Amino acid sequence: MSAVAEAAVVAASVPDDPLDSLPAGAVVAVAMSGGVDSSVAAARCAERGLRAVGITLAMWPRDRTADRDRGCCSVDAVDDARRVAATLGIAHYAWNLEDGFREAVITDFEEEYASGRTPNPCVRCNERIKFGALLERALQVGATHVATGHYARAGRRGADFTLHRAVAAAKDQSYTLHRLDQRRLSRAVFPLGASAGKDAVRDHARRLGLATAAKAESQELCFVSDGIRGELQRRLAGRYAPGPIVDAGGTPLGEHRGLPFYTVGQRAGLGLSPARPDSEPRYVLRLDAATNTVVVGERQALLRSRVRAGACSWVAGAPAAGSRCEVQLRAHGAPHPAVIRLASPDQLEVRTLEPVAQVSPGQALVVYRGDEVLGGGIVAEAS
Repeated sequence: MSAVAEAAVVAASVPDDPLDSLPAGAVVAVAMSGGVDSSVAAARCAERGLRAVGITLAMWPRDRTADRDRGCCSVDAVDDARRVAATLGIAHYAWNLEDGFREAVITDFEEEYASGRTPNPCVRCNERIKFGALLERALQVGATHVATGHYARAGRRGADFTLHRAVAAAKDQSYTLHRLDQRRLSRAVFPLGASAGKDAVRDHARRLGLATAAKAESQELCFVSDGIRGELQRRLAGRYAPGPIVDAGGTPLGEHRGLPFYTVGQRAGLGLSPARPDSEPRYVLRLDAATNTVVVGERQALLRSRVRAGACSWVAGAPAAGSRCEVQLRAHGAPHPAVIRLASPDQLEVRTLEPVAQVSPGQALVVYRGDEVLGGGIVAEAS
């Protein structure tokens, strides 16, 4: 796409209040995780007089009762969400989606880490559970839309629905929603997308006397109970083994404990002695699953400017080759100016205008145009 063509892209219309876009008679199923964000999302729907019902997804493993009192989707989360719903005067239900969550999210998490890749389970959960299984079930029982506590915004460009960053940039979660297609996005509502941020949301919850107003924010994945490394050690027992750590030339430098415990860009925990007192720190450059090898080198060797991804998903069609964009490789990472070299339903290749570090296979590569999410894919390789 030429510079002239890029400039001619019609700006999307994004409502100042996300709830203004709902049609008359909308019935909103609010995904209530038991946290303050989804509580206020439900409150905003109730305050507008919408027909709303709270849904909490009970996804804890039946064989791990000790974990049922922590995090979103736990027993405590269901209780907190139910209390909030009662305060708001809306109905509340808990739906057990344990089997679907295990198959769609946890199994993928395990397989990816076992293969030396670095996945983002939240991307999978949003695509396959919240705007997959939950959305489909909600529609079947009479809802017209699903609202969540995500910090993101939806808009329109003609007949197409669009996805955008939240007003509160520090809380933006549009990265993890990039796989929402037109059908899903047409049913999605993000009541917090135009909020000023977490403090404003907590203030709203306090004014309403919601039980979750002061609830601490979870810093872990919802199914992780003892840190990511401990979780991997438990889940992947018998599926990893020690192997060599080598430099880029193949020289052995030490031994790793197993590929799942390392990721591209990692510096700490390698257990390597410096080559000499003034030598540069070593970083993980890549994980070779075929030989069970961790390859390390200096930070400069991490830099990449061409990234290829597969399993692509586009909000409203793939961008044209040659068009400029920004790409993001982590949920809260910096956007990097880039040029699209190829974009299709199966393939995405971009060239970043400046080299970037820590590009790991398995990560989501998300394409933006300004604040608008175009879509993305899963990183396959970079050079």
